[in-house]
Amino acid sequence: MMKAMHHTAISTFDMDRLIKFYCDLLGFEVEQEFEWPAGIKEADNILALKDTAAKAVMLKLGDFRLELFQFSSPEPKPSDPNRPVVDHGLTHLAFTVEDIHAEYDRLVKAGMRFHCPPQNIGAIVTYGRDPDGNVVELMQIT
Repeated sequence: MMKAMHHTAISTFDMDRLIKFYCDLLGFEVEQEFEWPAGIKEADNILALKDTAAKAVMLKLGDFRLELFQFSSPEPKPSDPNRPVVDHGLTHLAFTVEDIHAEYDRLVKAGMRFHCPPQNIGAIVTYGRDPDGNVVELMQIT
């Protein structure tokens, strides 16, 4: 039986840029940093890949953790920074906020790209994109 959700992970081509976004703009803290060189059999087994090498950072916000990976081997394929949320796979990360309009304004001024201003659909919600194009939801529960 599962006990709790521990973390979600994102692979990126620019670790520093995503750390800055999630820490400086969204309030995460770096909890742990690690890396491994190519040739670590256990890492290759877990990832079902050969000759993996990466650096990783575990970020923490409250009880939630977000793990960021930057692989140097094998060479990753770039993702579509405008991948529609209807495509299969992870669709978004959702964060509750106290004042969605103030957060939206703050993040827009910081350069974050949003699909639209906050919309009231029972809760007040908007979707934006991190620097790699991953969808970030802001939600104010009314």
